[in-house]
Amino acid sequence: MYPRVSQGRRLLGITIDWLSCYAIALGFFAGSGSFADRVPQARIPVLVLLFAEYTIFVALGGASFGHRIVGLKVVRFSDGGSPTPLQAIIRCALLLPLVTAITFDENGRGVNERLSNTVLVKVR
Repeated sequence: MYPRVSQGRRLLGITIDWLSCYAIALGFFAGSGSFADRVPQARIPVLVLLFAEYTIFVALGGASFGHRIVGLKVVRFSDGGSPTPLQAIIRCALLLPLVTAITFDENGRGVNERLSNTVLVKVR
């Protein structure tokens, strides 16, 4: 079995991913005007960016931007290998509705990890 990754580390990683995608969405896709005017226009672009960033980085390198900063990596649960692109898509699609990411089993894996056959592990 894989050692459990703390909830704080998981939350910090996804928060870093979300904030970086939010900054990009505000800067490039939210139009002009005051900050308060641009925030509502960034809602959909931030989700699209988060899905793309998370899926591509996990599929190609095993870790999103936030995962790398906090020292985490996504691996296949069955053999510890790199996740496939399909596993990364399933994992991210189930991560966006947050309830699947905060519902854990006895191994510390969320619904998104169980259905994608992946697990988050520490790299340092």
